[in-house]
Amino acid sequence: MTKNALIIFIKNPIEGQVKTRLAKSIGNTAAVAVYKQLLQHTFTITQHLMVDKFVFYGDFINGEDLWPCNIYQKQLQHGTDLGERMKNAFELVFNLGYDKAIIIGSDCYELTTQILEEAFDELLINDAVIGPCNDGGYYLFGMKQLLPEFFENINWSTEEVLPKTVKMLKDLQLQFEMLPMLNDVDDEATLPEALKSIIN
Repeated sequence: MTKNALIIFIKNPIEGQVKTRLAKSIGNTAAVAVYKQLLQHTFTITQHLMVDKFVFYGDFINGEDLWPCNIYQKQLQHGTDLGERMKNAFELVFNLGYDKAIIIGSDCYELTTQILEEAFDELLINDAVIGPCNDGGYYLFGMKQLLPEFFENINWSTEEVLPKTVKMLKDLQLQFEMLPMLNDVDDEATLPEALKSIIN
């Protein structure tokens, strides 16, 4: 039986350390409130997903937060930049014997359970799957084996992330599927209507 793992990268919701671009226009307190809603959304769409789930914390593991320990295995991110941290997370789950692994963040309010299920289905027939963001990055990346080059020599949080990743997939002649284009919540312009009530 195929073993599937979902890796969820989150930041600890600490004022002044999350949604810093958004905070410039709405303030730190409101930005943390928005981020907590994004975490809640990520929990809601993943809790019933029929895969093993890992939450990787940015600063420290919280045993008493909204991620129940009987549903989510809790880990700490390790590495000097986002790429190294993601690579190490994939390495950990593949070393545990998983056949397919997908990583997501906690910034995409448009992400759904159905898209996540589709992503795992795509890995039945493809080497990789990618969920593109309008800002030039991606909200989801999945593969069936650790390919370290996808996490090296990339300027993270820039518009080069997606095109560079797609070029590498093509250069390596890997079969991959693109999921629907979605928005990450990065600033006030990308704040969904459903979350605007928090800042008013």
